[in-house]
Amino acid sequence: MFFQEWNLDGVHPPNHPMQYEQHEGDAVPCKENTVLLEWLYRSTVREATGAAVLSLRSSRCGCACYDRPCRLLKHRHHKRRHCAIVIRRVGRNMKKIAFSGTLDPITNGHMWVIGEALAIADEVIVFLSENPAKKPHFPAAMRKDIIERSVAERGWTQVRVVIVNGDYTARAAKKHGIDYIIRGIRNNADFDYENLIQQTNVDVLGGAKTIFVMPPRDLGSVSSSFVKALEGPVGWHWHMKKFVPKPAYDAWISDWLRKEWNGLWSGLPAGDDAHDAPSAWFDVLVGDACYGAVTRRYHNIEHLVHGLSELQVWAADTGAPPEELAALKKAFWFHDAVYAHAPGQASDEEASARMWLDSGLERQPGDGQAVADLIRATDHFQEASITHPLKQVMRGADLAILGQDDDVYDAYAEAIRMEYGHVPTDAYRAHRCKALAHLHGKARAGTLYGDAYFADQYNDRAIANMGREIAALGGRP
Repeated sequence: MFFQEWNLDGVHPPNHPMQYEQHEGDAVPCKENTVLLEWLYRSTVREATGAAVLSLRSSRCGCACYDRPCRLLKHRHHKRRHCAIVIRRVGRNMKKIAFSGTLDPITNGHMWVIGEALAIADEVIVFLSENPAKKPHFPAAMRKDIIERSVAERGWTQVRVVIVNGDYTARAAKKHGIDYIIRGIRNNADFDYENLIQQTNVDVLGGAKTIFVMPPRDLGSVSSSFVKALEGPVGWHWHMKKFVPKPAYDAWISDWLRKEWNGLWSGLPAGDDAHDAPSAWFDVLVGDACYGAVTRRYHNIEHLVHGLSELQVWAADTGAPPEELAALKKAFWFHDAVYAHAPGQASDEEASARMWLDSGLERQPGDGQAVADLIRATDHFQEASITHPLKQVMRGADLAILGQDDDVYDAYAEAIRMEYGHVPTDAYRAHRCKALAHLHGKARAGTLYGDAYFADQYNDRAIANMGREIAALGGRP
């Protein structure tokens, strides 16, 4: 087989990289300022040997890394010519291997490491660290449930999750009869930290040894901390969705929405009907009868998160008073609560406004009707008759999807088509083009977004997006 070396001084590999023939178990010369391509992991080595994991160790070195995983990216400290890295094949001969972490939340990077562990062991034990110093977002029992549902979703029946309290993970692994822990390494900093931990595990605690693996490049920057830091800006949920398994994403969104909802009613005394009503209505709104319905492909939980985020950022940028933001958020929570398209009945927006009025959630005189008017402002049949001063802000948040990046808009357009999947293609194209042409004309006239903040943010992009969809549907912008 052939191994390639890249010079670290160049961004790209040479056109004709150095190649030399080696065999499994042979020593590869370790040269300063070189890196074994992809850590010799997902390159020709794995394909040629069928090895699930390659354990890289120094040999005849005398350096501090002797008999421990060698520094994989840079071998700066290896000055001696006889220093080498020995390629060792690790076959599928383990009964059990461990993977550990706080996993708050579990990411696609963590899932990749678990998948690699399954390639070399019959069973993987995920040790879920209970570390109060880290102040986890979710309690350990909930993280355990999220992980179990995430691995079940992939059909991994050989994965078990164990919560570790008051013990070191490496020592807990030994107690379970496990000799090796698998860890993902993304960069030099990760290796320096993990190498210190594995030395402590083995030399001080007498615990399990560590096998290091390198994640694919698209997961190289993914960590729980990275995922947590995404929360906040408009569209944060679309980004988070790319980096975590669905059960983790759903749990995070649900928790975020509950905090948003509870914040609207935080001044209510506990233990009375007025306090219990909001909690019951939260369950209704995110449940199958409203935004949580599986048939909703766009007017769903994610639309709710997007709109609430838009309003939060609008308030921060414009300095809007808290009572205005609260009224807008209450209206947005209810504005698509009903989505039935029932012929001969009141519009969905009107039905949603009536649901709000019947909810008993009004807390101040006039609050109920004001919020209902904001809900009705999203109904194109009633919008012209609504005079609420925040009408254009409400409409701006609802129509903000039209001005998003191409990939987000395209996903929205596809979701709308799926919601109208019962409509024949020709009929859908005609009605959709007509609706888009109306909105496109308003955007070009500068009247689609009546609020200056949303017009500045989204109008130009909305014109381009809708024009592109109209053309794709066979119409003329």
